[in-house]
Amino acid sequence: MVKPMKYTPRWIVFLIDLLICSASLLLSYFIRFEFRLGGDQINVLRTIAPLVLFVRAVGFVTFRSYAGLIRYTSAKDAERIFVVITFSSALLFVINFINYSGTQYFIIPNSILLIDFFINTILLVGSRLFYKTIYFTIRNSDVEKENIIIVGIEQSAAAAKRAIDKDTMSNFHVVGFIDPYNQQDGQKIEDVKIYSTYKLDFLLQKHTVSKVIIAQKNLDSVTKNKIIEKCLSFDVKVQAIPDASIWINGELSLNQIKSINIEDLLERPPIVLDKKRIQSYIKGKTVLVTGAAGSIGSEMVRQIAKFYPKKIILFDQAESPLYDLELELKESLHFYDFETVIGSITNEYRVGKVFDIFRPNVVFHAAAFKHVPMMENNPTEAVFNNVNGTRIIADAAVRYEVEKFVMISTDKAVNPTNIMGASKRIAEIYTQTLNKTAPTSFITTRFGNVLGSNGSVIPRFRKQIEQGGPVTITHPEVTRYFMTIPEACQLVLEAGSMGQGGEIFIFDMGKSVKILDLAKKMIKLSGLTLGKDIQINFTGLRPGEKLYEELLNNQENTMPTYHPKIMIAKVHDYEPQVVFAKIDNLISRLPSHNNFNLVALMKDIVPEFISKNSIYEDIDRNKKYILDEQSKTA
Repeated sequence: MVKPMKYTPRWIVFLIDLLICSASLLLSYFIRFEFRLGGDQINVLRTIAPLVLFVRAVGFVTFRSYAGLIRYTSAKDAERIFVVITFSSALLFVINFINYSGTQYFIIPNSILLIDFFINTILLVGSRLFYKTIYFTIRNSDVEKENIIIVGIEQSAAAAKRAIDKDTMSNFHVVGFIDPYNQQDGQKIEDVKIYSTYKLDFLLQKHTVSKVIIAQKNLDSVTKNKIIEKCLSFDVKVQAIPDASIWINGELSLNQIKSINIEDLLERPPIVLDKKRIQSYIKGKTVLVTGAAGSIGSEMVRQIAKFYPKKIILFDQAESPLYDLELELKESLHFYDFETVIGSITNEYRVGKVFDIFRPNVVFHAAAFKHVPMMENNPTEAVFNNVNGTRIIADAAVRYEVEKFVMISTDKAVNPTNIMGASKRIAEIYTQTLNKTAPTSFITTRFGNVLGSNGSVIPRFRKQIEQGGPVTITHPEVTRYFMTIPEACQLVLEAGSMGQGGEIFIFDMGKSVKILDLAKKMIKLSGLTLGKDIQINFTGLRPGEKLYEELLNNQENTMPTYHPKIMIAKVHDYEPQVVFAKIDNLISRLPSHNNFNLVALMKDIVPEFISKNSIYEDIDRNKKYILDEQSKTA
């Protein structure tokens, strides 16, 4: 192992700089007089040398150009040397002209001062760079290099290489750049060759690459995924550089380069929104968002704020997250036209006061209990919050003449196998049916899991991996649809703009993802080896959970809209009197806390609700008997 060199004392650097200045002055004289110095020139040189060196020394001391560590010389150090030489040369020019005004001759020919200025600057900067090169050549001669590939051919890719080269503590070596669009194959960036993506396999094998850094801006998700998947197949770690807006002083540093997240692998092409259409029903309006502190609700607030609402009412009972959102709106988004209201959607009086005071024009209803196993164990609360809460909010919207009411539902409401999904389906049925008799337009949006949301599997896996495992999965065949939170919320806004009332909009969720594959990729992205560094354990399906989610009921089909990612579900129509009576009866049974009777009533309202992996499967087998018993006691 090479021992680190000691720092060169500052006084030695100072003396070396003066020695360089002496050599520069001598060389300037030789150049000026074409390398033929007579006795007169030599005598003048001996006379003026002390003056020149004294002025240069004053400059060095004033600007402390000798104080930096030469081995870490950067553009800032070169800039400081340029300022020092400019200052001292300007001072010598002034002395020269002062002497000329009194004696009619120059102490130093101005041409020599000009030549000396350029030579001094080149020699001082060059000497530092030469020393830095020698130092790192010696330091790294016995250090085994880690080979790195950079994906990208833009300025950001070059910046990534410079950050690697600049970091004195790293032992990385860039072996090539990858052109993701295969147009610059064979060319070079900073003397490093560019390769097409077709040669990525070859490079990964030939150079035993330890890391690939994605530095291409706006790289399309398909190409990015192919590159990441290829790297993971070779057990190569993948990282990415941040947006240039957060670089430090306009320069990228090595510690800003972070590992790729699983969200990047699930990323899809950006959504194109009809912003004018969305703005037409948001701009200048008062917008109420229930569940505003949640992962979906808070992102809805961020998206709505971009369309110039008159005011946003943030309604939630989660105090601390609501406060965090309030600070974010002010400090990050610089948005101030909002009111924070703490309250529950199940508090009818509180909801009424909110509608009475603020008179919202548009409501986005995101508040709900969403955790499947917890709701399976607490069906009374699921109905109380998801069904009764929705009814209270929807009735208030009608009473106070809200223009549009957009309900955010879930794919678990389709052919529900659990209490949570069934409660959301009943809420859908209520708002759909209410749309027939009310002036308010009630619109439902339905989508699957969102990445990073509260209770999502991805944050849970990430935490388990950080703790060393094991990563727990309910079943090796379980699959889920995934969508990013911003993507889901943008589609909610778009669907709200196109909805006339009574529709259930479903979103293109892409392909379903196998959770086992998701966990394996997250482990690989963390630089760990499955079976060696971390294990995967299967725990069995939880109460109410099913292997795969659906977006459409068996009896439903869809109609396209002008937006390729949004479709309208054609659903069963309900008679208002029948539906309202059944839902009123369901809610009236809440005080009894008789879970089996409550779930039986839910199954009567939603016939396709068939429990899975749950104690309530007995109801499906004996539904008629249970309902008959209920009618006798009603």
